[in-house]
Amino acid sequence: MPPPLRRATATIAARAGGALRLAAVADTHSRPHPAVAAQLAAWRPDAILHAGDIGERAVLDELATIAPVLAVRGNIDARAADLPDVLVIDVTGERPLRLLLTHIAIAGVRLRADVARLARAAGASLVVCGHSHVPFLSEDRGLVVFNPGSSGPRRFHLPIVHGTIELGAGGVRLAHVDAETGRAWTPPAA
Repeated sequence: MPPPLRRATATIAARAGGALRLAAVADTHSRPHPAVAAQLAAWRPDAILHAGDIGERAVLDELATIAPVLAVRGNIDARAADLPDVLVIDVTGERPLRLLLTHIAIAGVRLRADVARLARAAGASLVVCGHSHVPFLSEDRGLVVFNPGSSGPRRFHLPIVHGTIELGAGGVRLAHVDAETGRAWTPPAA
């Protein structure tokens, strides 16, 4: 039987007017793409979410020079026992939002049932995850699921990307950014 999940909570206050910018990264595996830090710094997020498989802790230290970092432990992060497996984040302000940050949340293109139960129990409407290295944005089981993709070493033919989460008057906007070009990333047409 696997050990119980280590859970934690955090709060981020939106700026006046309810605006908030969150950057989302995952699967850095100790070697984030060299352009990611500069792109994140230029975007000026209020906080950075790391959805696990961090690798060396120096990755979090470097990100923390840009904005406060909230991170969860991934399956390669055995030495990060102080990090939670699941982090429930409350965004406070005019447009409150609760999100659940975890490493492994999807199986194929579906949200895992255990993660959906965790998110619902926490009252979260958005699940941010990593693990697959596949940039992903979908709605499943009544929850929005966002995987920012991997901003670490390339795996197979997958892109090197990170994500953005913007809260504003128009609601929540989620997007992917190509680490190699700095431009918006969308999946290639089939």
